Formats: sequence, structure tokens, C-alpha cells
Amino acid sequence: MLLPAAMAALLISALAYWWLDNGPHEIFGTLMFGLLGWHLTTNRRWFLKLRSGRYDARRWVVLVTHIWLGITMTVLAITSVLISRSVLSFAQFTNNVRVVELHWFSAYWVAIIVAVHAGTHWTRVMTVTGNVLRLSPSPIRAGILRLAALLLLGLGTWSFTVLGVSTKLMFGYSLEFWDFTSAVSPFFAHWTVVMAGVAVFSHYAMICLRQVDKVRIHKIEGQT
Repeated sequence: MLLPAAMAALLISALAYWWLDNGPHEIFGTLMFGLLGWHLTTNRRWFLKLRSGRYDARRWVVLVTHIWLGITMTVLAITSVLISRSVLSFAQFTNNVRVVELHWFSAYWVAIIVAVHAGTHWTRVMTVTGNVLRLSPSPIRAGILRLAALLLLGLGTWSFTVLGVSTKLMFGYSLEFWDFTSAVSPFFAHWTVVMAGVAVFSHYAMICLRQVDKVRIHKIEGQT
């Protein structure tokens, strides 16, 4: 779990381009792609199981999310190589504005889809965490976690507006840029709760889909 958490931290850090400047931005991005390769290798069995088992609504959503993430990550990686001015400064492939814009747009989409990806697997994350920490089931703890999830969802919605994420995801242009001369920490806090809020939303969406599948299966079994 530390591996995807580190990847998310590097991604959020790389989004602070106007604070980091180009050199650290590319270093963080390179480290993120390195960890991504490790993550894919560690979870390679998931790809081998794609043809086995039954596909319900939840599994289709997970599959589409992975494909979507794979496409945006590929675009981000390719554009990273093409516009690199530090890590691959010897190459200098292009400075085309369109390529730079595609790089930024794909980065914002990656941030959101990574959060969706985390939400679709959140039940497993919580199970592993409980086993590692040797936590027994507790209604009080479950209630506190649900309240925390609702809080993150609310804060994430607010930060989504503050950062103008919807404009960035729609390949639009915004005249509002974060002023790092006045504050730095809130930028990272806003992006963190945005990703956390999206993860919470996708997690509960998966729960709803699971219930829908149970009802559908129950109806089918009742008819037979």
C-alpha cells in the first residue's frame, strides 16, 4: 500500500510545477513512472485473470477504469519524453505548445483516475490495513470512518471548485493559477482532499453496484 501512496504523493508534487520549476518536476515524474513499473510488475497476476470469472457491473467498471488509466498514463509518459528539458535534455524532441498542453491535461486526468482506481479497491485496502494493525471489527470505528469519508467527500467537492479542476479536465483554459508566493501547503492539501473525495465517491459507487448485482442475481435465481 505504501507503493501506490508514494506514487500519488509524487503525482501531486509534480502538479506544483510553478513552485518546483522544471528540474524537480521531471525528477518526481520519472520516479513516479519508475514506481508505476514496479506496481504493474507486482500486480501482473491481475492481467492474467482478465479472461476468467464472471463479469458483473462492478468488474466492468474496474476494467474500464484500468483501461482509461492506462491510456492517460501512456499519453502522459509519451508527452513527458517529448517535452523533457532536464532528465532528457540531450534529446530535445519538441517544444510544441500543443504537446505541452496535452501533457498537462493528461496529468490532471491521471490524478482523478488514480483516485477512482484507489476507490474501486478501497475495501481490499481497508481489509489489509485491519489485518496488519490487527484491528477487530468495531461499530464505533466503522461509524467514525464513515463520518470521515463524508467529510472528505465534502472537502473534496469544495477543493475541486477552488482548484478549477473541472475546467482543466474539460481541456479548457483558466486564468486562475495558484499563487505559490502567498501559500504553498494549501495547494497540496486541496489536491489531496480532491483525490480523497473522488476515491470515497468511487468506493461507495462500487458498494451500490455490488448491491445492484446482488438484487439482479436474486431475481434471476427466483425466476429459475
